[in-house]
Amino acid sequence: MLEMPVLETARLIVRPFVLDDLDVIHPILNVSFGEVPLEERREWLQWATLNHVALARLYQPPYGDRAMVLKASGAVIGSVGLVPAFGTYRRLPSFRRDGEPDDAFVQPEFGLFWAVAPAHQRQGYAVEAAQGIIDWAFKEFGIRRIIAETGYDNVASQGVMQRLGMTVERNPKPEERPWFQVVGVLYNPAAG
Repeated sequence: MLEMPVLETARLIVRPFVLDDLDVIHPILNVSFGEVPLEERREWLQWATLNHVALARLYQPPYGDRAMVLKASGAVIGSVGLVPAFGTYRRLPSFRRDGEPDDAFVQPEFGLFWAVAPAHQRQGYAVEAAQGIIDWAFKEFGIRRIIAETGYDNVASQGVMQRLGMTVERNPKPEERPWFQVVGVLYNPAAG
């Protein structure tokens, strides 16, 4: 099976969500990704708790949200994980060899995301949790690269990308896909 294990960093545990996390993660995700009704979030959480095992049984990538938990208190302070990301990545220089033209074909990539409760932002937790996912994905899962996407105005997420060592690029044609404005790209050091 390709299931991602529970990951530990200096201050965090990154683990699968459980149903009891609903009351804590609901407001965090509402702030980060927009308001949704509690019942809709409950359905998402039910799916998220089953998703990682189901994908592993199918030998599929370990996509999905994981709880970001403080070791010291056991408090859930956010969400982090991998998602299938689709974009016109060859529009960006880091996806092309010298002299290769860009193109408008959509391709899948491993997308990294994070969301941290406002009270815990600007303390390095997003970088720490994301780095744990990156280290595991590169070493144990063997992916070539990982990307993160955000909007032009999300300077905080762009800062996380930079602290992770990502090359941060702006989409030269954002009108094609409005969600695809700024992309951070990090190659696995083993990929050469």
